[in-house]
Amino acid sequence: MERIFLSHYSEGARRVEFEREDIVRAAAELDIPLPKNLGDVVYSFRYRAELPKSIRSRAPEGETWIIRPAGKARYRFVTAPMASIRPNNLLAETKVPDSTPGVISMYALNDEQALLAKLRYNRLIDIFTGVSCYSLQSHLRTTVPELGQVETDEVYVGVDRHGAHYVFPVQAKGGADALNVVQIEQDIALCAAKFPDLACRPIGAQFMSGSVIALFEFADDGSRIVIVDEKHYRLVPPEELTSDDLARYRALSP
Repeated sequence: MERIFLSHYSEGARRVEFEREDIVRAAAELDIPLPKNLGDVVYSFRYRAELPKSIRSRAPEGETWIIRPAGKARYRFVTAPMASIRPNNLLAETKVPDSTPGVISMYALNDEQALLAKLRYNRLIDIFTGVSCYSLQSHLRTTVPELGQVETDEVYVGVDRHGAHYVFPVQAKGGADALNVVQIEQDIALCAAKFPDLACRPIGAQFMSGSVIALFEFADDGSRIVIVDEKHYRLVPPEELTSDDLARYRALSP
């Protein structure tokens, strides 16, 4: 990725275009073996691995480089003020009686799968948004104009008490993985392309320490992705929800 970036970069640039074939050429020049799936190279640097310092150092102060899709087998490095989203550890937690079936907890294959299951069985998207929500599809993969193929972890649709309909694309992260602004941008584009008549409210979910689940709602303010709301939920056995807890939550309720 360093070789690709530097071969296309010019001083002061805020956007650097490249295509999948550049990966093949760069690997041949450097005598580096390629994985069977070339997309894994880009995916890793978009969502998991940190870009090399030689790339990061060329971003303007207070910004960083991220990779966005730019069409079929095409990508671009762009500068952005925020690349990853981390939970605010100072936020209060809300206790919710855990309704996750024990057999689901036993056999969930990874953190992301477990997190999506806990959101679903405990109606956490409903609780967080105040809208009656229904899971439409898990791991929705589709093609969006100008972006190419995109994927979101789960899509909910919902209706509020006024009859308004919503679509909630959900990105879920467990372990050391972090939510990424690129994924939120893609979710917004996906909703605009596939659900144009629904109000799009992108959601991020993140496992925290102690089995606390952080939920975020995002929006596009016209120039960047912003956090509209963040709440933390702790799933507990019913007996751990005390009268004092219930009295405190009742006082906070409108």
